[in-house]
Amino acid sequence: MIVLTSFYFFPFEFTFLPGINTKMAMAGFGLVLLTFQLARQRESLISQDIFQLSLWAGLASLIGWISITYNNTPDTAYATYIVSMWVWLSAAYVVTSCMRRLHGQLSVSLITRYLVAVCVAQCILALLIDAYPAFKQVINLYIQQGQDFLNKSTVRRLYGIGASLDVAGSRFAAVLTLITFSITMIEKTKFRKWIPFYLIAFFVIGVIGNMIARTTTVGVILSLGYWLYASKVYRFQIVHNHKHMWIWGLSLFMVTIGITSYLYYTNSEVEEKLRFAFEGFFSLVEKGKWETGSTGRLKEMYVFPETWKTWVIGDGYFSNPKDVDPYYTGEIIDTFYGGTDVGYLRFIYYFGLGGLFSMCMVLYKAGSFCMQKLPSYTGAFILLLLVNFIVWLKVSTDIFLVFALFLMIRKEEEEAYEQQTVLRE
Repeated sequence: MIVLTSFYFFPFEFTFLPGINTKMAMAGFGLVLLTFQLARQRESLISQDIFQLSLWAGLASLIGWISITYNNTPDTAYATYIVSMWVWLSAAYVVTSCMRRLHGQLSVSLITRYLVAVCVAQCILALLIDAYPAFKQVINLYIQQGQDFLNKSTVRRLYGIGASLDVAGSRFAAVLTLITFSITMIEKTKFRKWIPFYLIAFFVIGVIGNMIARTTTVGVILSLGYWLYASKVYRFQIVHNHKHMWIWGLSLFMVTIGITSYLYYTNSEVEEKLRFAFEGFFSLVEKGKWETGSTGRLKEMYVFPETWKTWVIGDGYFSNPKDVDPYYTGEIIDTFYGGTDVGYLRFIYYFGLGGLFSMCMVLYKAGSFCMQKLPSYTGAFILLLLVNFIVWLKVSTDIFLVFALFLMIRKEEEEAYEQQTVLRE
């Protein structure tokens, strides 16, 4: 089940089966499974929430098609977003159906535990791939995930199986916030004995995840902010229910600092990776200002459109034009269209403010529907939305796939789980 969840959460292509990644394969199976369920039950399994999400995704696709038609470009990146959304939903249906079959029921807690296990496993795999050349060679032989770039001598990133770059970073950040909220929830119950294990997972993902992609830091910062808010530390007092969490948290934090410090001073490879992962913190200590190679490049990428036409309908390019349009005669650049990788700007350059708004609404509605169905976890879904919209300040990857999993939970199913575990006080 963990492997299946990883195939969904960190999809990849096999080198011997190019063009089809694990998510797409699961989505195809999901459509067959969904059709079978519809035929057997003779009723619609498509909820009103999914229907409304499809309308917003359809609007984004329509605006995308208008943009590429008006601009006469072949870049269909988000003109087919409705298809991408349904691929994620179909693959999520497969994963959650298997979870329900295995455990008898589905819940936010169950999905969260699987996502945590997958992220920890990916971090461990990343260390093994980096440490053992033979293992790395086998992975690169059978799995295609852009490792040609990752294996350049100038690139110091780790990578797992399907987990690399900012896509992995945004998903690590999302799972970190889920861990944070889960800890505050189980602190109120008899299951608080699991808090140390959640915290160990948090520090593993927080440290190694940053070696894979520094976007993970977004989840670390949001998690710390939520912990301070939930435990009322800003009032110079700690809510009694959260003392157990802070005792374990501070203890494991000191252990993590001790282990990483020892490895930093005794292992040159670990030193290099830690300096990459936490470059901003090292810069703050050594230079007195927060600065990384990424932030320097990011500042240069805030290149705003110069014409009203681009703001309104976009230019119809999302990717680098030289990669998608053999007839492109404009300025050739080495980055994405417009010289920017900033998520919000890439959407504007592609299909204007209308397209950007529709994309924001897809994610907002997904979070909103999850809050309505699973009100006990409203805080968790707000944190997930914050992760998505903050990450868009840097890259355009979204975390709809996380919401897709939770949209598969039935309201009565979660209520039954909460009553069994005495989730509420």
